[in-house]
Amino acid sequence: MKKLFLILLVFFASFGAHSQDANNLVNALKSANADEVSNYFDKILDIKFPDKDEIKSIGKNQAGIALKSFFDNNNIKGFELSSQREMGGTMYIAGKLTNGNEGYKLSIMMRTKEGKPQIITVRIS
Repeated sequence: MKKLFLILLVFFASFGAHSQDANNLVNALKSANADEVSNYFDKILDIKFPDKDEIKSIGKNQAGIALKSFFDNNNIKGFELSSQREMGGTMYIAGKLTNGNEGYKLSIMMRTKEGKPQIITVRIS
């Protein structure tokens, strides 16, 4: 019984930590802070921008520069969350990047690596 309680305690504690990281990421998106968002990038990730081919296996620093450039060039002002869920150790966040016009759809996929959720895919359309 003690083992079961301990396992449940660890599970819910880690879920709470992941949930907090996801909330911090959503807040960074809402404030249009590309630098803060890039802090959640894995060392290598895939990134896709509108009207461009997907870039596979781009380094964290280059992806951060590309995301900041996209935010600046497209006057990104905020983010509206439409979906956030976790399935099998993978977390998904979807919504709309806002810029005063029509905005852009955003989807992010994260996995836990080195004890914290890290972004492995960013798709903007």
